[in-house]
Amino acid sequence: MSRIDRIAKWLAARLDEAGADGLVAGLSGGVDSAVAAALAVRAVGPERVMGVLMPCHSVPEDARLGQLVADELGIATLTVSLDRVYDAYTAILPTSNHPLAAANIKPRLRMIALYYLAQSNNYLVLGSGNRTEIQIGYFTKYGDGGVDLLPLGDLSKTEVWALARELGLPQEVIDRPPSAGLWPGQTDEGEMGITYAELDRVLAAIASGDTSGIDAARLAKVQGMIARSAHKRATPPICYLLENE
Repeated sequence: MSRIDRIAKWLAARLDEAGADGLVAGLSGGVDSAVAAALAVRAVGPERVMGVLMPCHSVPEDARLGQLVADELGIATLTVSLDRVYDAYTAILPTSNHPLAAANIKPRLRMIALYYLAQSNNYLVLGSGNRTEIQIGYFTKYGDGGVDLLPLGDLSKTEVWALARELGLPQEVIDRPPSAGLWPGQTDEGEMGITYAELDRVLAAIASGDTSGIDAARLAKVQGMIARSAHKRATPPICYLLENE
């Protein structure tokens, strides 16, 4: 069975277990959300997948490519503009010296919208995080990390690109530089300071237990990313009183 068929079968089973009627997917115009949506269509059919475009002071290309993917897959879309919500929310908050404090409000607003639509329709929220991003914590906690299902969670970014080609997704979506859309011109690789190809090579070496061929500075950088983001990959710790007497 191919990876596409295995993931589609897994999605269908999870939906059946939850007694849910369909899947809601945010469409960012990027390759990850496109692959996740395509796999959802393979699993349950286009009529049970809702694509959501959620511009939040976004570049027009996000919506154009997101709609292109939806049209290719035959799924209906809904546009939820978050510009005014974002503006109103940031207006009541004190100014922060950390640029990500405000930027991360965007994916958290998108999470709220997706869960509203999911609960309204008895759907589950489809995530688009891949293994590379999960391992180093490159996602917003309770933002794009707040989902019900992660069909790409065991695929590296490199494997996601390969799957996109296998699924026949639009080439301009596949070729588009990955971006979380946090601010104009932002790209994943620029923010991380490392390419996905390099990152996947380092992560593969760490997983194999042999990092002898990896540059020491690169290795330390990635190990630091993994360590600092450990809290993102775990449920909030509970203070068990009997253990702390």
